[in-house]
This record gives sequence, C-alpha cells and structure tokens, in this order.
Amino acid sequence: MLPQEAEVLVVGAGPTGLALAGTLQQAGVEVLVLEQAEEGANTSRAAVVHARTLEVLDELDIARRLVAQGCSVPVFAVHDRARVVARVDFAGLPTAYPYTLMLPQSRTEAILNERLEELGGEVQRPYQVTAVTTGRYGAAVAVAGPDGQRETVQARYVIGADGMQSAIREAMGIGFSGGRYGQSVLADVRMDWPLSSQEVQLFFSPAGLVVVAPLPGGHHRVVATVDSAPVHVTESDVQTLLDERGPGHARVHELVWESRFRVHHRVADAYRRGPALLAGDAAHVHSPAGGQGMNIGIQDAVALGRTLLEVLMERAPDAALDDYAERRRPVAQRVVALTDRATRIATVTHPLARTARNIAIGLLGRIPAVRQRLALQLSALSDR
Repeated sequence: MLPQEAEVLVVGAGPTGLALAGTLQQAGVEVLVLEQAEEGANTSRAAVVHARTLEVLDELDIARRLVAQGCSVPVFAVHDRARVVARVDFAGLPTAYPYTLMLPQSRTEAILNERLEELGGEVQRPYQVTAVTTGRYGAAVAVAGPDGQRETVQARYVIGADGMQSAIREAMGIGFSGGRYGQSVLADVRMDWPLSSQEVQLFFSPAGLVVVAPLPGGHHRVVATVDSAPVHVTESDVQTLLDERGPGHARVHELVWESRFRVHHRVADAYRRGPALLAGDAAHVHSPAGGQGMNIGIQDAVALGRTLLEVLMERAPDAALDDYAERRRPVAQRVVALTDRATRIATVTHPLARTARNIAIGLLGRIPAVRQRLALQLSALSDR
C-alpha cells in the first residue's frame, strides 16, 4: 500500500526524477517516487555527463561517484571523414570538471538510486498513473499498482519526470510543441579505433553524421542518423556505418548493446499547471547532438528541487514555482534550437554546401572566443 498523502509526489525514476527526489530527501523532505517500469534502466542509452551536471550533482555527493566509474574526455572534435574540421578543448573551462564524462545511463541511474536510498528514500514500482485531479490544495493522483490494485495519493505537488510520453503532462492537458527527425541508431561496441580515446568525435559525410565516443571498459558509443534503421542493429550494420562515414580503418569486433529510435524536438507549452510541474524529457526532448538531453533534465531537477524547498519551508511563496518555469523553459528552447541547427548543418548533402560548411566551421574554430563559447554551451556552464 502506498501512503495516502505526500508533500511531493515524483512520477518517474529516471535520472531526472531520482536527482529531484535526492535533492528534497537530503533536505529532510520525504518524497514519494513512483515508476511504471518494473526495474531500473539496465541499458546504456544516454552516456554523456557534462560539467554543469557534475557541478549540481556535487551537492548530492553524486559527482565523485560518477567520475570514479566514468571515462573523462577533454576534447570534442568535428571531422569530415578523416579530415579534422575543428576541435573544442574543455580543459580550460572554469570548473572542477573540465571534460565530458562518458558513463552509461544504467550506471548513472544506479548511482542516483543508491544515493536516494542512503538518504532514506525509495522508488515504488511498478505504478502507473491513470488520472490526475487538481484542486486548490494539491493534486489527487490515481494509480494502478503491481497487482492491478487502484490507489489514490493526495499530494501537495506532483512532478512529472516521466519522459516524453508523460502521463502527468497529458493529464494536465499541456501541449508538447515541435516535430521529429528521421531515425537514429545507438550502439555500444568493442572495436579497433584509429583515433584518440581522449576525444568525442563527430563525423560529417554525404551519407549522414556519426558520433563516436569512448566508454569505460574499452567500449565505444556509436550514434548515427539513418533514413531507415533495421529493427535490430547488427555488428555488420555498425561496421557499414563507420566505413561509409568514419575516418576509415575501424574494425568492429563485438556489438555489446544496440537500439533504434526516432528523434523528436519538442518543448512543453508550459512547465506548470497548478500543483503539477514538469521536468526532464516530460518537458523537452531534442536531437542527441551534443549529448544534452539527460543533462538538461538533471539540471531541471536540481533547480526545481531548490525552489520546492524554499516553498515547502515557507521561505518563498507558491508563486516562486512559476520562476522555475521562467528560468528553465528558455534553457530548453535554446538547447532545442542549438541541436536542431547542429543536426541540419551536419546532414547537408549538396557538395557545395558541404564545402562551404566545412570552411566556415574551420575558420570559426580558429577563433579562441568562438571555441570558448561553444565549450561553455556544450558543457552547460553558460546556464549557471
């Protein structure tokens, strides 16, 4: 049986929901966390943790644990096949984490969940939200439990951290404006790779883009846009993508994990409706270019957690929660716009347009101020 009442009900136990719950639990606010999935993530999925995310997770004693298990990569490089077009070095960033941390999402989620349990919290599974009714004093959330039993939780605030198909967003009637691209392929592989393991590398090619990044344990993450991806990606499929788009001389030996997905670019029309608020993929989704998705969600979570604490402890009025939306929604809009431009630039096919793109990026990449600005944007330090 679930508690009948909760100060804060968090729906969704991905990185966003776990970071939010941990932020509140650490300050002494008991949080009820519900998750529809029967178990936590056991797949790689998002694998990039940026500097700003590590900074905000440092307050939860999470950052050091992630760093201990991850792979620190200080350079982002843009290639046109074998030729380097530009490099962005994170080493000079004003942070204790001047790099991109590569770590499979399954490990990130596990570490966040372990910390929540240390703080006395727990994820309740599997519970599916079936209805939400809001009133002057909070929200009544109806859920279906593991044995089909129906329960209702009365919460002062309910947070939708339940992904792109958010039940909370839909129950609140909040629009999710935007569109979608074609399909993409994710794969973690063991391979012989001719380039540096100290770089995340993005490759332009007439066939489409591909991103290659090192992972712990000698693995590499491969992300590629494709017009029509197979239902199950094979080792041969990944080898073909790298042969067509990469620098050459890559040899795939083992396919560790794979996934096919369709990329959307959308932002919720509102982040708040009464006692219901949105964070993470429930509020925004976008191209994987730059690896921003999970990072923006975790940053949402910590920002919302801080504001909720101010309100719950009566140091700020309820209206302060509107400020959360006013601060974080523009961040999502900027990321969607940036990743959309990057995706479209990377996938131009006309030879003259490709040549002009490479020349322009190469010239801009020689300007220190431009490199610094891009590094700040990619790391999200510009959103401090």
